[in-house]
Amino acid sequence: MIALGVGLSVLSSTVVTSPAQAATVVAVPLAPAVATAQEVARFWLADDAANLRNATPYALRTVAGGERLSTEIVPDGTPHSVPPVEAENPVAGDLPMTSGKVFFIGGDGRPHWCTGTSVQSQYRNLVATAGHCMLDTEAPAGGLGKWVFVPAYSEGATPFGLYVGKQGIIHYDFDDIRDYDRDYAFVTVYSGVVLSSPDVLTNLGRLGDKVGCQGLAVNQPLPPTADVFGYPAGTHPDGTGPYTGRTLERSAGSTFATKTTGLPADRPVGVDSPFTGEGSLGSAWVTGYASDTRTGYLNGLTISVADTDGDNRYDTGISPYFDTELFLVYRDAAHRWTGSITYISG
Repeated sequence: MIALGVGLSVLSSTVVTSPAQAATVVAVPLAPAVATAQEVARFWLADDAANLRNATPYALRTVAGGERLSTEIVPDGTPHSVPPVEAENPVAGDLPMTSGKVFFIGGDGRPHWCTGTSVQSQYRNLVATAGHCMLDTEAPAGGLGKWVFVPAYSEGATPFGLYVGKQGIIHYDFDDIRDYDRDYAFVTVYSGVVLSSPDVLTNLGRLGDKVGCQGLAVNQPLPPTADVFGYPAGTHPDGTGPYTGRTLERSAGSTFATKTTGLPADRPVGVDSPFTGEGSLGSAWVTGYASDTRTGYLNGLTISVADTDGDNRYDTGISPYFDTELFLVYRDAAHRWTGSITYISG
């Protein structure tokens, strides 16, 4: 893994400042104790995963006003990349095993979901998603409840198990002032589990070993195109609803600088994508995607969508630009160990 050469550490929810880049990182506890994580896993997996099946797409800040710009994005530092990792035992197909749904309890007390993706880390235990799909931005502080990741989720199935979030790592500016240029989260997850009997959790191993890990690219010029992987649902403004959110969808399009209204961000980027907002929050933007390995480089995360041409159909996904600040948050998260919530071998 390529390091930035900056010492950075975070303990609990303490904010630590990097003297070189003045970046600050916040660690948000999700299920810090094994007993709590076990309860979370059983909540989602009990009754034939009824709570997973009954969850609805998260509808917070799904839509923004957008204008496409012809200006270039200027990186704020040295370009860096982290290579992807293939799954140990890949299954047939051309869509990434790394993408899946993140499930949680929203501020309304009900189960919801966004999209997330496995990304390279030291312990193969890291999920990237939109920051407001981990942090409860409608509350004074804290993470969304009972947070889990299910890679390759499809029609209620958990083919590679369920992974309980231990900590969410975010930028201080998103936690403190809701700066949507920092609307990203890297969540450390325990090893995966399935419910092998009504009350017995069976360990499936580390996330990245099971499904692989996307790489990461930061401080890069905007790529000509990006593949977007997510679970869009909901409807366009004209009432059409082309997506159900039940299975992973893929779109590919050009990228560009954007100007947004209704979303406090100074340097967002856009991608041509017909995805609707609900469900696609947290969708991975992958550059250099190879269908044979089903990996590439994560270079964006959908935080909202926009209709930029006024035809009442969404045509643009919006993401923060992946810069040095993001890399420092990622780098802190990528070295955090989590372990297992059960020692029963699967």
